[in-house]
Amino acid sequence: MEVNHLEKIYNQQQSEYLNNNPTWHEEDSPWKAKQIEKLLSRNELDLSTVVEVGCGAGEILNQLHSKLNKEINFYGYDISPDAHQLSKTKTKERLQFFQENFLEKDVSFDLLLMMDVFEHVEDYFGFIKNCSKKATYKIFHIPLDISVSSVLRNEIINGRKSVGHIHYFMKDTAISTLKDCNLEIIDYIYTAGAVELSNRKFKTRLLNIPRRIFFKICPDLCVRVFGGYSILVLTR
Repeated sequence: MEVNHLEKIYNQQQSEYLNNNPTWHEEDSPWKAKQIEKLLSRNELDLSTVVEVGCGAGEILNQLHSKLNKEINFYGYDISPDAHQLSKTKTKERLQFFQENFLEKDVSFDLLLMMDVFEHVEDYFGFIKNCSKKATYKIFHIPLDISVSSVLRNEIINGRKSVGHIHYFMKDTAISTLKDCNLEIIDYIYTAGAVELSNRKFKTRLLNIPRRIFFKICPDLCVRVFGGYSILVLTR
């Protein structure tokens, strides 16, 4: 995928990404925020500042703003003008949004969130490393696009066209990527978007019965075979 095509997808007003995803996946944000809360509740972190890189419509931060400690300040960065038009309406005390390149900012935070972002970035190793320097703790939400089911149903190329994924992961390669970026893995959980979100395609929902059954028996095997999961990883 050429750089110019990536710019066309995200960086222009009325972008291709907005045309394909007019809500910017805002409807999934309460669920994603809940997953972050779940992971944070398992790990006692002392936080006063949280930043999200690639914050999109800003609703994840908006949800966390209302649910986490009232002393925490939240900041969202996104290069897309379309995303910023959506996020800036949520600005309030302790919650700010910027249409700026995060990598160019001389800033530091306690926690950095990167939710379904680096699979869109050409040099994702460099992007992860450079962003990670700006926070003590990092949480990554990574779609696990590679599964037996997704390969058989040719879903990977469809995702490339509709949501712009240009890198694809399974659990082991996702974890290895973060380790290769010199990050320490503190904790992780699977997130079951296919099972828990109601706005998924009919073909995806068809597999939810075996997903529910086999995930209880062998989570790793279930994720590799049936797909429909992402992984949420806390690092330092």
